[in-house]
Amino acid sequence: MLKKFYLGMILAFFAFAGLTFCSPPAPANNFKFTTEEHIMCLANNMYWESRNQSMTGMRAVGLVTMNRVKDERFPHTVCEVVFQAPTIESWRGEWIPIRNKCQFSWYCDGKSDKIPSVDSNLYEILLKQARDIYYGTKYNAIEDFTQGATHYHADYVYPEWRKSKTQTIVIDNHIFYRWEKVTK
Repeated sequence: MLKKFYLGMILAFFAFAGLTFCSPPAPANNFKFTTEEHIMCLANNMYWESRNQSMTGMRAVGLVTMNRVKDERFPHTVCEVVFQAPTIESWRGEWIPIRNKCQFSWYCDGKSDKIPSVDSNLYEILLKQARDIYYGTKYNAIEDFTQGATHYHADYVYPEWRKSKTQTIVIDNHIFYRWEKVTK
């Protein structure tokens, strides 16, 4: 009888451990975004990923974000694309992104995401650019000069994934790539 009890305890432990460690991570957030919030997510991504680039470079980052929205291999909304990250449960029971593991580095770098007041004019320009890109790609009214790029990196880093993507364009110090779709 005692042997069955211990066997049951061991099986329960492994079942619990399997659920804990093998389950997919919970999403970092579970709420819907308005159109204006998506435009702000796009502007934030353009700002934090490319604020030291030309306006063409900033627009290119916006186009990459929208190309991911249109690609079924990525989440289907702007904010979900920007916030895409593996998550862990915090000590407070909240699901948070794993530091330095996000699709866009600024989102989980541990730094403040508040736009500095010195850049408020730039951010206002980026909000307008983000709105143009958001609606322009939605209605095919904007040229995608990145040629469908879904990835990019700075020219001073060499990520392993670049070898499996098609380079499309270099703008400022960012190199852009398209993730080709495999046809069966």
